[in-house]
Amino acid sequence: MRPIKIGLSACFFHADPKRPVFKGKTLLYLEESMAHWVMSAGALVYLIPSPPGTPTSSLIDVNALVNELDGLVLQGGSDVSPKSYGETPLKPEWSGDYVRDCYEIALVKEFATQKKPILGICRGLQLLNVCYGGTLYQDIATQNPSAITHRDWEIYDTLFHSIKIESGSGLATLYPGVSRAQVNSVHHQSIKDLAPGFAVEARSVSDGIIEAIRHQSDANIFGVQWHPEFQTPYEQSHGLLTSAPILNDFIKAARKAGTHV
Repeated sequence: MRPIKIGLSACFFHADPKRPVFKGKTLLYLEESMAHWVMSAGALVYLIPSPPGTPTSSLIDVNALVNELDGLVLQGGSDVSPKSYGETPLKPEWSGDYVRDCYEIALVKEFATQKKPILGICRGLQLLNVCYGGTLYQDIATQNPSAITHRDWEIYDTLFHSIKIESGSGLATLYPGVSRAQVNSVHHQSIKDLAPGFAVEARSVSDGIIEAIRHQSDANIFGVQWHPEFQTPYEQSHGLLTSAPILNDFIKAARKAGTHV
């Protein structure tokens, strides 16, 4: 059996002449915990580069990249640009990364076309929602002031809150008998208008913020707002929801997709 190959969408450090290393160069990177989390299921991990040149000049296009992979994980990171869902940034610091949005939206569309599973994490869930026509709160505290705190930079992934898993959902199937659970919370943006064709699979108990979504026509397009990769798959420290079922379900779908390559 050939190894499962999982593509990770890249995070971008755009060209910066003031940066002390790689002056003026764009860097693509992945967060180590993410790679280790996916690899813990026996999969090989590949960072997906942005295609060189323009769509008409590049020798390697998105189709060629996706052909070689069995599944896609959309990492967390920079804000999704309001421009990507037809809005103007409320503050300059919420302008997001439109370049990365375009790169990831192209990946999502191609993986979906090739019927290969997609797992969105934090920003990845938000990107999925925007890709399919939804919108976001640019800043939860500003636009939804009754919400609880969903990001505290000082304590980062040790900020936790409770979620309610929707009965009968795919997530409920992965966690039989679990209706409420604790997850970490590292985001200041979240879904405002849910994209057509998606169903909500979990919400924050305290304020109703959407925490998990799944495409209704393709169950293998799924996203969570928390960071399951920040814990080992079978870890239950702090009473957090174990990440193993989510990871194993994604890898199972990727293995099935790989048999058709």
